[in-house]
Amino acid sequence: MKVRKLLGERLKDVSDESQIQSQILMTKGGYMKPVGSGIYSFFMPTQRISRKIQAIIREEMDAIDGQEVLFPVVMPASLWQSSGRYMSIGSEMARWNDRSGNPMVLGMTHEEAAVHLANNVAKSHAQYPFMIYQIQTKFRDEPRARGGLIRVREFTMKDAYSFHTSQEDLEKYYDRAYVAYERIFKRAGAKNVIAVKSDSGMMGGKISHEFMLLSDIGEDTLVICPECGYRANMEVAESIIKNQPSVSAPLTKVETPTQKTIEEVCNLLGREANTTAKAVVYQENETDKYVIAFIRGDLEVNETKLRNYLKKEIHPATEITPESGIVPGFIGAYNLNADATVVFDRSLEGMKDLVVGANEVGYHYTGFDPERDLENTPDYVDVAKVSEGGICPVCGKPVLQVRRGIEIGNIFQLGDKYTKSMGMTYLDSDNTEKNPIMGCYGIGVGRLIASVCEESHDDYGPIWPMSIAPWQVEVCNLRVTDEKVKAVAEDLVSALEAKGVEVLYDDREVRPGFMFADADLFGVPVRAVVSQKTCERGVVEVSTRDKTLKTEFSMDTAADEIAQLVAKMLESFK
Repeated sequence: MKVRKLLGERLKDVSDESQIQSQILMTKGGYMKPVGSGIYSFFMPTQRISRKIQAIIREEMDAIDGQEVLFPVVMPASLWQSSGRYMSIGSEMARWNDRSGNPMVLGMTHEEAAVHLANNVAKSHAQYPFMIYQIQTKFRDEPRARGGLIRVREFTMKDAYSFHTSQEDLEKYYDRAYVAYERIFKRAGAKNVIAVKSDSGMMGGKISHEFMLLSDIGEDTLVICPECGYRANMEVAESIIKNQPSVSAPLTKVETPTQKTIEEVCNLLGREANTTAKAVVYQENETDKYVIAFIRGDLEVNETKLRNYLKKEIHPATEITPESGIVPGFIGAYNLNADATVVFDRSLEGMKDLVVGANEVGYHYTGFDPERDLENTPDYVDVAKVSEGGICPVCGKPVLQVRRGIEIGNIFQLGDKYTKSMGMTYLDSDNTEKNPIMGCYGIGVGRLIASVCEESHDDYGPIWPMSIAPWQVEVCNLRVTDEKVKAVAEDLVSALEAKGVEVLYDDREVRPGFMFADADLFGVPVRAVVSQKTCERGVVEVSTRDKTLKTEFSMDTAADEIAQLVAKMLESFK
């Protein structure tokens, strides 16, 4: 491929409001063009990278007995109604009526389509287990599209679905998929990837893992123990709290005229936040009924844990009505007379002499003891976020680290959530009908591209790993008007291509600095420079994009040596 014929413009600068390097560099480098919010067209370099990642994915999915299929992008709403998800998923899913008035949806995930495909086809236990997968375009009406390909609305995804006759068989396959994912990310050149326990969310199921690329720009918060290797998404990380011993004190009503926040109340009363119990108010999505979560004043509520405990979708209370009995800024568990579900975080268990609201404007209590002062001892549950230096739930050491990560893949044990609701059965060996058990496995291709760029770049452009680079070698001809230089450069390109090396050839009549700046943006792993000076010395200058190698090869042997260098660099991704 010749650079002068390559569609796409390398830019000197772009707006950097996003502060996300992958978006900046891929925009500058002519990799993609925005069509709308979270929707992009890809130029040739990105499409070549995407094809290579897809090839890696296909190889690894086929190696664990996957069968590639293709589901429709557009599906009738009835398919989603049969699983119960048509109404439970919010506005992220695109819905409309076709010309006949039939309700339709755009696929944002394909569990329903997978069950539909296999239903009435996999009838006998002898046909199990099996896994089907696709690489398909999906659409999610993401309200916060940002960061280029990190968070988009339209995206290419590999999603796979396995079907089993027992939980034990699912777990065995789940482990195979886990290892396959590790291989995929290693082969794609993603270096700092870890697997963490996660929340299944709208997918359902009890056991799930997310594969996270550690990055400061990641939207997910991860909890990691450097001592024992415990890893979890903040959404499911267990919070272990060891309170300092406290002494009982009489329950005393104190005046706090204008003090509503924990900080204000503590300043007035001379108390620390960890001796208070704050109230955080939510509402159930379907009914708007209030939920009050009481938690130690220095901690934060983990909404995912609270949602999972309640088994209901919730949102922060937008407006608290006077008739609810809830007094904002002065909410307390003692003498609470409110129409609300009340939850106590286990950070309050065993605590005495707590500062709490008095459910009366301008007043708080000191000396509150939940076990003593409440009619019924609370059922304490874990709904708190883990903090830096928290106690590891596995090894018990107070060393937990909180990091940021980009989710680039996930795997779920779904159970029979979909097969049961959609009526998929098979005939077991004892001639009884049973529902298959499912697993689900996803990888976002575009997000993986951006994540690798985010992880592997310098100030001048991406540094693509050899395994997924758009081209393996870029040949730069610094004097296209010189017939000898031109002949040497073109002979090198032809020789490399004859050896199966993917070559990008820049024979534009531009200044060397301009050509090298574009080469940095292409991020091709190996660069070969041919100029008047190199021809006079009978050599080709060769360097790697990551700056770990800069050398010269004889013009006679350059093609062989460059091809060997490419092969050696590819070896590290096998």
